Amino acid sequence: MALLQLSEPGQSAAPHQHRLAVGIDLGTTNSLVASARSGKAETLPDDNGRHLLSSVVRYTSDGVIVGEEAKAQAVLDPLNTIVSVKRLLGRGVEDVKTLGSRLPYQFQQQRSAVPRIHTVAGDVTPVEVSAEILKTLARRAERSLGGELEGVVITVPAYFDDAQRQATKDAARVAGLEVLRLLNEPTAAAVAYGLDHGSDGVHAIYDLGGGTFDISILRLKRGVLEVLSTGGDAALGGDDFDRVVAEWIMQQAGIDDSADHEMLRRLMRDACSAKESLTTAAVAPLLVDLGNGGFWEGELTRERFDQLVEPLVRKTLVPCRRALRDAELRVEEIEDVVLVGGSTRVPLVRELVGEFFHTRPLADIDPDRVVAIGAAVQADVLVGNKSDEEMLLLDVIPLSLGIETMGGLVEKIVPRNTTIPVARAQEFTTFKDGQTAMAIHVLQGERELVSACRSLAHFELRGIPPMVAGAARIEVTFSVDADGLLSVEAREKSSGVQASVLVKPSYGLTDSEIEGMLRDSIEHAAEDLEARRLREQQVAANRSIEALRAALADDGEKLLNKEEYQLIEDQLGKLVEVYGSSDHQAIKQQIDTLEKVCEFYVERRMNASVSKAMTGHSVKDFE
Repeated sequence: MALLQLSEPGQSAAPHQHRLAVGIDLGTTNSLVASARSGKAETLPDDNGRHLLSSVVRYTSDGVIVGEEAKAQAVLDPLNTIVSVKRLLGRGVEDVKTLGSRLPYQFQQQRSAVPRIHTVAGDVTPVEVSAEILKTLARRAERSLGGELEGVVITVPAYFDDAQRQATKDAARVAGLEVLRLLNEPTAAAVAYGLDHGSDGVHAIYDLGGGTFDISILRLKRGVLEVLSTGGDAALGGDDFDRVVAEWIMQQAGIDDSADHEMLRRLMRDACSAKESLTTAAVAPLLVDLGNGGFWEGELTRERFDQLVEPLVRKTLVPCRRALRDAELRVEEIEDVVLVGGSTRVPLVRELVGEFFHTRPLADIDPDRVVAIGAAVQADVLVGNKSDEEMLLLDVIPLSLGIETMGGLVEKIVPRNTTIPVARAQEFTTFKDGQTAMAIHVLQGERELVSACRSLAHFELRGIPPMVAGAARIEVTFSVDADGLLSVEAREKSSGVQASVLVKPSYGLTDSEIEGMLRDSIEHAAEDLEARRLREQQVAANRSIEALRAALADDGEKLLNKEEYQLIEDQLGKLVEVYGSSDHQAIKQQIDTLEKVCEFYVERRMNASVSKAMTGHSVKDFE
């Protein structure tokens, strides 16, 4: 008799088979890959023994170079060498402009929300650049572990929004990796910290990297890691420290704003070196190559450096204060503060964070490696090598999710800091008689107005049975998975008609666009918007046509003379003609014209209705 070997879902069918999975910290400045082996998670080195991989990609006519070798050429070949690409992930062209006008790249001008950087090897997107970093880390892991990877856990800043998370996942798919989960960086650090120390209690994870800042308040109790609140800034980090130092050097050396790309790269390199030196030294000497055979020599003291970066460090304390308030905790209730990210090595950061939380920050686990180690622990669980009963992760979403309602307002359906995965539903209704479709606009943010929040997606619910305004019951359900990615469904309850969308922001990707390397990701966005506007006006026009025809059939000949009747019929005919066009503005204009022409008719109908209601009654009957 043949025997069947059974296994639990997610567990290996072979009891002694170790499935290969890794955790990847895709960082702004440096990236790492880690794996859990023999019960311990550790970062994996390259062939030269280096654990950190510089998050730098250089494009040449002969191929792609990633890491230290690319970083070494950043000054000499700035336009083809992409650094800090994580700051561009999931951002549209307009968003990128807010990061500073001195980005040393040539952005292509085209009709696309995806920023495209021109290089000698062709135009590339931030997703493609990030994919090259992930490919390099994956190859390193496969060489170290001796086999193909079955899955990866990739960490993202807790304050990454849906677009940035989707872009990260798209980069992994372009790299050919199976993403087991996107894990918030502070949560990953807490996994590593909690397992290493076994410390129950409330912890603050202060994560200041090269390009992003996160603060998370977590409670660890009997193996359950619950994120109570999170906050941060997705455009604040060590790169900004470098930038203010570089600007100071420009002032001191008399370098004007017309400096070329190569000079800007040299300045950022020198500023970064000075920052790193001042971690232990009191003075950092400076020798700046002015590019014309001349040099500027000077020095930057720790005191002056602190003055330059203090506003940026204090800026990180604002989200800390908000996170405490959201968690309904006082500073005194925080047991300890764990430092994550290379920028926490700056002495002023440790000093001000210690003052704020009234405790000495902990940095006994390497701030650069702790996130990757935590991701590796989680990857080991998710791939089935380890029981997930050892630690339960309860993460949260960083920003509220909702839809647009009348008046350009946002109705929040899933508030920020809601534990994920989560599904929330709320009922809405129609605002016009006979409305058979509803355009749904999905948004993310904390502001009350649509214009101040981030647009994530548009879709339509069609086939709503014609009813009077307010009668339809339309349930909109938001579902956020463990990666923090969103899907939305709308359903009209009486008929059961429904529509749904897996939210892909305008700079996100479809499966076909992944294969086409993201070339036309936003091409149809404008068309979709026009179609939605057209449909809204057609619904309004249809309602006007049907209502007016019904009224004319009822009492038109009684209340109107021939000239008046013909005038209304002419304008009604014009609306019928324009109804079938694709010009939503023309439809709206004709609706407005028809309503104005019919004002006297509407008034007569109202008077007739009142007279009919009062027939046989005295005024006292209505008191």
